[in-house]
Amino acid sequence: MINPTWLNTFCTLVEVNHFTQTAERLYMTQSGVSQHIKKLEQQVDCALLERHGKQFTLTVQGQNLYQQGSLLLKEWQFLEQQLKDDSPYSGLVKIQSPGSCGLKFYNQLLALQVEHKKLIIDYRFAPNTNVEQAVANHSADIGFLTQAPTLSEVTSHKIGQEPLLLVTPAAIKNPTWSALNELGFISHPDAKHHAQLLLSENYSEFEHVDQIKRTGFSNQISLILEPVSLGLGFTVLPAHAVSAFNKPALIKTHHLTKPISENIYVCHHRNRPLAKRMHSVIDAIKAS
Repeated sequence: MINPTWLNTFCTLVEVNHFTQTAERLYMTQSGVSQHIKKLEQQVDCALLERHGKQFTLTVQGQNLYQQGSLLLKEWQFLEQQLKDDSPYSGLVKIQSPGSCGLKFYNQLLALQVEHKKLIIDYRFAPNTNVEQAVANHSADIGFLTQAPTLSEVTSHKIGQEPLLLVTPAAIKNPTWSALNELGFISHPDAKHHAQLLLSENYSEFEHVDQIKRTGFSNQISLILEPVSLGLGFTVLPAHAVSAFNKPALIKTHHLTKPISENIYVCHHRNRPLAKRMHSVIDAIKAS
């Protein structure tokens, strides 16, 4: 069995990319770090690093060991934490979601944290694909997605729906296909998915969003509607994101003939049981 202490030193070195800084982070001497790497190479019977003076690169075997070893370390850390404390209202919960979900869910979870001070909420906003990857590589305990996951490591179930809305500048009263094409599209990380769902059901001319000229992009959920409010284009967003915009008088929300909602899924790693505090988080969101 690979020595977990040596493996931790190796993975830390790869992440820090500096022997001295690795020693400082692990409260070791630099020679101690080198000794751990040497012993690990002897144990696995192959070179893990190619040294170039004070610099190094990973061998193929080193890359493979880091990719698999870092996941193992996270699993061990999670297991150790689980054995020590499985309270429903204390401990760290790492959560990721697209911004549209986060605008609503984060405040709800902060309210839960206010009620239970020992519960620590670490909430990060990211596009669906990044959230799914974070759950798969154990960077997130729980993910909320607006698309069903595709990675085999991730399991999920549907917990709700959210309406998708067409949003234009306030001056647009009738969002005809020609009016939308003249305006142009303000894109965002999940824009293609949202536009495909809503526009394909309501405009016979629509085939894909790339038909429409793109006149802007933002990856900040709170800023996506800023260019729309200035008359620079239209976009499609979930209702939570639209309701949070602080200049509602400058935009127009259009309820189209065929309303479309996107599903919201909660997901976690298939091979990691959920701690009680994670169930508490999910239950709080479901109850909202």
